[in-house]
Amino acid sequence: MTKVMHSAASTRRILAASLVGTAIEFYDFYVYTTAAALVFGQLFFPATDPAAAQLLAFATIAVAFVARPLGSIFFGHFGDRIGRKSTLVASLLTMGLSTTLVAFLPTYASIGWPAALILCILRFGQGFGLGGEWGGAALLAVENAPPGWRARYGMFPQLGAPVGFIAANGLFLLLGLLLTPAQFLAWGWRVPFVISAALVAIGMWIRLRLHETPAFARVLEQGPPPAVPLFELLTGHGGRVVIGTLGAVACFVAYYIGTAFALGYGVKTLHYPMQVFLSIQLGAILFMAVGIILAAYAADRHWDERRVLAGGCVAAITLGFFTGPLLGGGEMVLVFAYLSVLLFIMGFVYGPLGGWLPHLFPARVRYTGASIAFNVAGVLGGGLTPLAAQSLAAAGGLTYVGYYVSGLTAISLLALLSRAAKA
Repeated sequence: MTKVMHSAASTRRILAASLVGTAIEFYDFYVYTTAAALVFGQLFFPATDPAAAQLLAFATIAVAFVARPLGSIFFGHFGDRIGRKSTLVASLLTMGLSTTLVAFLPTYASIGWPAALILCILRFGQGFGLGGEWGGAALLAVENAPPGWRARYGMFPQLGAPVGFIAANGLFLLLGLLLTPAQFLAWGWRVPFVISAALVAIGMWIRLRLHETPAFARVLEQGPPPAVPLFELLTGHGGRVVIGTLGAVACFVAYYIGTAFALGYGVKTLHYPMQVFLSIQLGAILFMAVGIILAAYAADRHWDERRVLAGGCVAAITLGFFTGPLLGGGEMVLVFAYLSVLLFIMGFVYGPLGGWLPHLFPARVRYTGASIAFNVAGVLGGGLTPLAAQSLAAAGGLTYVGYYVSGLTAISLLALLSRAAKA
């Protein structure tokens, strides 16, 4: 009886660590994205051309996506050589410190262009830390999963995305209600970055209490870990890295269209009040959480992760053609409907990744393989999406943004239908 109780407690601790850690990481990441959509253009770039300043603010979002593959190689190396636990602690600390320091940055009005440069350096640190976060959190969950539960264990790190989003946007909404626009612009935007320090301390406490995963322990029992995991991965499993990367592109497109781009476009172009639009996004993100849970159960009980991911891609391709009429229809109910459906579908193209991507690779190089595939997909599908969507909307309207969603999602669908996608 004692052993069973200990096992149950250990399982709860493992799943809590995978959820809480990624929730903090996504909170940090989206606090930055929200601030970039709302105020960074005004604060860190010249005010002579507001449209150009907004584009530059969105461009800083992409800096993290350049850093994420580098972080995945760095943390993946140590995750496959010394273990999952220590690497996860280091990745969380890297991102948390970078986020907290943004709170203390001087603005363009104070020191000129160096303010934007320092902002980009800290954004790079965020991306570098996140590069090692998702892969380790997914492995922590799925490498402890009992038979038949892989997708459901793998959904816990995925649920960190909506939880982190709700925390970040909820805090920005609260600040918008309590502060005047001038107060928010002067200092209120800094508060969420300061709070990150406390959240990281909580995440560190949880992760330091973990044990190593059984899969990594077996790797050590069978012999020494790979000397250079990246080399072994690319020479033995390079095709699967490509398939895993392309298969994960769809989730990033859906997420950054439904969050960063929609917020910036809704507030700055469609002129909806910030608090109203944040409230709509908070409601819509709940549909993403529901989608993640339903997709995980469908993958374990009825189909498998790959088929559920492919079905989500078909739905996202279809929805892309309704982007113009719904998001730009001029009615908040249509905007809410579009965002809710988009993020619900995102649950199906994102939730099963936690079970699918890691098991494309053997345990010896799994941390590196899953991390690189996920984070390079982030570059292709998410890094330039707010900037590209803003440019497409300015040039041809929201219809072209919908084509962008459908086109990139179709690439993911083709990858998932290939033989190499079978985990």
